[in-house]
Amino acid sequence: MRVAWNVFCLFAVILVAALGLAHLLVPDIVPVAFAEEPQPTWAVMTAFLLRTIEMIAAAVAIISLALLAVAHLRRELRRWSRGASSRKASQAD
Repeated sequence: MRVAWNVFCLFAVILVAALGLAHLLVPDIVPVAFAEEPQPTWAVMTAFLLRTIEMIAAAVAIISLALLAVAHLRRELRRWSRGASSRKASQAD
């Protein structure tokens, strides 16, 4: 579980860094080549690259968080079933 937390934290940091760089480097650029007004090509490409990094980092962070939630739920259900079975065994005696 520690590895999943490390992956989540790493990709959350990458997401925040990419968002920060996008706001710092290309704040008003749309990552689409066809906009209403002309945009520099380097800015469009940079915005597209940073948006791609943001989306991948967000997806990996969400997946790792979902896996953490499932693992926690499984552990709690296992603990609950052990407690219920031990209560039944003590009531039977």
